[in-house]
Amino acid sequence: MPRPVRITRNGGVEFVSNIDRTQYTLKRLQSAALSDIARFLRKKIMEKAKLRPNMRRSKRNAAAFQYWSRKREGDLQIGIKHNTWYGVQQELGTRNQPKKAILVRTVMENRDDIRRIMGAYISSIEDENRAAGLIREDGGW
Repeated sequence: MPRPVRITRNGGVEFVSNIDRTQYTLKRLQSAALSDIARFLRKKIMEKAKLRPNMRRSKRNAAAFQYWSRKREGDLQIGIKHNTWYGVQQELGTRNQPKKAILVRTVMENRDDIRRIMGAYISSIEDENRAAGLIREDGGW
């Protein structure tokens, strides 16, 4: 653990701040955690979308679900691809298509797993080496 105060050679006191490095590390850990959560949820969503009974074009229906992990905003969006009427109809329902709510139900059913994934990343801030191992410095998640 780095010390917040250093004694210089001439006996002076120097205060050291690691706030910037800590904020950067937290932001990168959050981004990496969101990316893992998105992959986990999309896998679960794809399983449910492909297993729905009486579905024609199950691959097309499953491919409508995507995620977007935005670096600048630091958030995660999971949704249905733009202009995919089959994905929206399944999720929201219409007069001719019953509501299936695959996306909402999957997220709600896996809340504990989402918390566990995020907790594993955020708790690693206590150990700088462990945190560095979770973050890929090549710009990827």
